[in-house]
Amino acid sequence: MSDIPNEAEIARINSEHLISTPLRPADLLFVFGTRRGVGETVEAALDLWRRGFFRHAVVSGGMMPGNSRTECEVIKQAMVTGGVPEALILEEHHATNTGENVILSLPVIDAALGQKNIGSVICLGKICTARRYPMTLHRHWPEVEKMLVTINPYGAPVERWHSDPVFRERVLLEWRKIEPYRIKGYIADWP
Repeated sequence: MSDIPNEAEIARINSEHLISTPLRPADLLFVFGTRRGVGETVEAALDLWRRGFFRHAVVSGGMMPGNSRTECEVIKQAMVTGGVPEALILEEHHATNTGENVILSLPVIDAALGQKNIGSVICLGKICTARRYPMTLHRHWPEVEKMLVTINPYGAPVERWHSDPVFRERVLLEWRKIEPYRIKGYIADWP
């Protein structure tokens, strides 16, 4: 695939990678930490909370460059300020990538809520990584139902991702990780 995808590549990425799922209320919102799109991530979490889509949340993310606070601290504080009760938000402060978000959060979830008590999870993260969030969660926690909500912190609408150089670069970078990550066992096929 070249740096400028052709129409067939764009269509395949749109249908296989830049996805969302139907939503129903879930036991847990899994917020994947981010440096880009923090405001959009928090707004999406608050919208889901206000509409009754989760009972608990876990926010996962380590140190932010140039900041003395972790992604988790920044996102959780904004969620609390926006009205989500602090006691309902679990914290994971060390993850530096999507795999670590999941691996390091599972013991936190189990200790606080019991993984066996969670039947459904909404993954929340950036659109460029879309499918990889539930695929990573599925690799480590296959029995839970997974849904997906994404935010778009880029300068173009999702359907025009290929027209914005930064958005295009991020989508292609993430798209190209899928097969190598699947081969290495970092992610698992997810419907």
